[in-house]
Amino acid sequence: MKSHVTDRIKIPAGFWAGLDQLGIAAHVVARKAQLPLTVIVDSVVNTAEYFAIWQAYADLIGDTAEGIIKLATIFETSKYPPTVLATYHARDYRDALNRMARYKQQCPPESIRMTEQDERCTIELEWLHSEQPGPPLLVGITLACLMEIGRRGTGHPLTAQLVEFSQDMGDVQALEQYFGCPVRVGANTNRLILHRGDLDRPFLSYNEELLEILTPVLDQSLDEQQRTRSIGERVIWILKRSLTGGRPDVQTVAKELNMSDRTLQRRLTEENTSFKHLLTQARHEQALAYLADPKLDIKEVAFLTGYEDQNSFYRAFRIWEDDTPSNWRVRQEC
Repeated sequence: MKSHVTDRIKIPAGFWAGLDQLGIAAHVVARKAQLPLTVIVDSVVNTAEYFAIWQAYADLIGDTAEGIIKLATIFETSKYPPTVLATYHARDYRDALNRMARYKQQCPPESIRMTEQDERCTIELEWLHSEQPGPPLLVGITLACLMEIGRRGTGHPLTAQLVEFSQDMGDVQALEQYFGCPVRVGANTNRLILHRGDLDRPFLSYNEELLEILTPVLDQSLDEQQRTRSIGERVIWILKRSLTGGRPDVQTVAKELNMSDRTLQRRLTEENTSFKHLLTQARHEQALAYLADPKLDIKEVAFLTGYEDQNSFYRAFRIWEDDTPSNWRVRQEC
């Protein structure tokens, strides 16, 4: 059983409007992406087409950092899709980010995971449908939009503590000026680290009446989408997001699914699988994805797949692939 989410992505009308404001015609982007012009009207694409559109914009704009900053700042709030509009009208920055993390599940291929610890709020970007990372400009614009929502909502020129990207992002100095903090490239993950205290800032754009209309509709849509996926698929998706540096247990995953651990285990039995089997599957799939990235060494891959030491990872990998991680990686490069 392979975990999956819908591979239908709707491009918001504000994207094409933003490009127009930048002097880039929508039909030029479509042609550059080698897609039919009907994509501008239909605006529903699969992951590969979505990546192609963003790569086309990146090629046309030139510098990745410039493309990120220009589109993030020029995008009109009124053009936000409902999932983002709900975050803009949230009670405060924390409420906005929590809503974004929840409703982003409806808008593949990227997802965000937010954690708070000490004085930091860390937001990590992950890919839901594709094992391949998205175009650098898409990665950057996703994190920049989270920053932009906070600035527009609170009315304050908020800054981040640190931003990390796994790929080259062009003019790093321009990005540092935009985010107001150091920006590192070549990192193991894509993440935005905010000042935790900023999350308590109220939103000037808070609109309780609008949220009372949007929230039930978005929650129902998300619930319907999740019901179309089996419990096993949902468990693998959660496990993949929770493996780093540890081994998630059944109680933790059950809580994420809003059910008891006994109910989860019963549901998995009904699907002829088990939590232990799904954990192994999630680790195996993630290990192969991470090993395909030459920037990650074996020790890092072991950590990212939830193994406390490298030897345990080696033993597990031999069972999965009848080979060592190093040999497997070399064979893939041939």
